[in-house]
Amino acid sequence: MTYNHADGRKPRLKAPPGATDTHMHIYEPGYAMAPTALIKPLPDGTLDDYRQLQARLGLQRVVVVQPSTYGLDNRCTMDAVAKAGAAARAVICADPSFSDDEIKKLRDRGARGLRFFVMAGGPVGWDVFDEMAARAKTLAMHLQVQFDGRQFPERLGRLLPHASSVVIDHVGRFQEPVPVDSAPFQALLRLVDAGAWVKLSAPYESTTSRPPWRDIGGLAKVLLAHAPDRMMWATNWPHPNQDPRPDDADLLDMLLDWTADEALCTRVLVDNPARLYGF
Repeated sequence: MTYNHADGRKPRLKAPPGATDTHMHIYEPGYAMAPTALIKPLPDGTLDDYRQLQARLGLQRVVVVQPSTYGLDNRCTMDAVAKAGAAARAVICADPSFSDDEIKKLRDRGARGLRFFVMAGGPVGWDVFDEMAARAKTLAMHLQVQFDGRQFPERLGRLLPHASSVVIDHVGRFQEPVPVDSAPFQALLRLVDAGAWVKLSAPYESTTSRPPWRDIGGLAKVLLAHAPDRMMWATNWPHPNQDPRPDDADLLDMLLDWTADEALCTRVLVDNPARLYGF
């Protein structure tokens, strides 16, 4: 599927200086897909494509997240960060086969987190979470976690000991809409109250509603009230498995539907990611 990243409407929200997209992926030809990869063929999402989108949305900083497509081979992600320079950071995938020295070298090149995409096609699972979480602490890296959010009650015990270094993707990624008083969302709130971070991103992963995704907005508003200093925004560009893809301007503008507080928008877009990723 081709996609014009440069054209399209400008968002209503004027991005403040230092605005950060904290979750997107780069797919470039020439890098081998992992045997576990489920997204084939490669999405249309090169670094040059993304730079066009950045310009349209007015974004300045970016966190490149290792896609499951490349498994434990972080070369595409880290090469993109190297090309993007000081305004880019990475979240990588690593398992116990990686030495501390190998991970440190990736950190020196801009990696700030270890990704646990614990869903179909993910290269790292719960079986190594405790070991890698302990190592991440010594390496000053956070743990980015994505799984079916309906499992929060049963996963809470494992996540709580590491809460202050846990980053939860996509407003919890509940695989179906859940109300605020549901057990899964209440478990997520417990994790947030213990120090976890949440990315306000990819609302379409938890609902079939259309922009401005008001059902997910109800959850986002509660999260913003609980921990305004640990909420971040992201596109999830280039939106793997989404056809048609959402308009990224809608994804930026959803913040205006979730809060009318300009200072809070700046915290979510600039201050919070700057603190976590070291911009």
